[in-house]
Amino acid sequence: MLVTEFLITGFPGLRDQESRKTLFAIFLSVYLFILVGNILLILIFTSDRTLHTPMYTLVCGLAFLDIAITTNTVPSMLVVFRLESRSTPFATCFVQIVFFQGLFSTECFLLCLMAYDRYIAICNPLHYPNLMNNIRVSKMIACCWLTGFICATTCVILTVQLPFCGSNQINHCFCDFASVLLLACGNIEMTGFVVLSVGLSVLFIPLIFILFSYMRIIYSVVRISTTEGRLKAFYTCGTHMLVISVFFLVAGGVFISDRIAGTSVDMRIMGLIIQNVFPALMNPIIYCLRTKEIRKSFEKTLRKIRILPSSLTN
Repeated sequence: MLVTEFLITGFPGLRDQESRKTLFAIFLSVYLFILVGNILLILIFTSDRTLHTPMYTLVCGLAFLDIAITTNTVPSMLVVFRLESRSTPFATCFVQIVFFQGLFSTECFLLCLMAYDRYIAICNPLHYPNLMNNIRVSKMIACCWLTGFICATTCVILTVQLPFCGSNQINHCFCDFASVLLLACGNIEMTGFVVLSVGLSVLFIPLIFILFSYMRIIYSVVRISTTEGRLKAFYTCGTHMLVISVFFLVAGGVFISDRIAGTSVDMRIMGLIIQNVFPALMNPIIYCLRTKEIRKSFEKTLRKIRILPSSLTN
């Protein structure tokens, strides 16, 4: 009998109602914070024309991605935490997979583009206005989205053609690609190889480019003659380096844990959930706390609506 729907069971080791209520409250709070924080970043960017530069266009694009990634999965997780299990139609499950994989791939490429922006700004500052402008950056962001969803769609098309005729239970809190692929009948070695190859390429090719860019940036910064110039260059890159570290360290940890024999299913599920929400949770905090221009714009907005006194200094 062919599978027409999947049953998402959540954490196999978590069945008591109190624990599920606690998780529901925690992730609902986290999701609301992610929405408020990233929407605030977008509103600050759109309302302050001084932030309409390539770097902050990329920051705004990252905030929009974080909202999209968590909105694709967290509401499904909340339903599972409340109801213990949830059935989802076959097609709906694969649509969620396409968006999750596509948005994750897009964020990898976008972080790579942000590293390229910092590389040009520090290593080739005279050429920066010609190489990086808002129109060109917008086109590059569109290319990141297009490439990310081409990679995701290719893998999903290969997977959806496999026969699903056995168990329909997904031991996860949403439709996870790896968990669904394991439910396919027949030989999945070739599809698994293609999916793994695409996944490794999407994760590690941008990471290698980012590391190469920052090696060149560090080399250029060290050669700056003044201490003030070096500090300014390091501060400019520090925010992006924090964002990259959060995203790729969490993603790398999930990738490794999935391939360590003996890792519990609950730990793997929690790892993927952290990968899904933690970068989106941290990015607004990192940018608001470490980026002086965004802090100034935020303070100016608060003064306009009289939350802060107008005499507050920068």
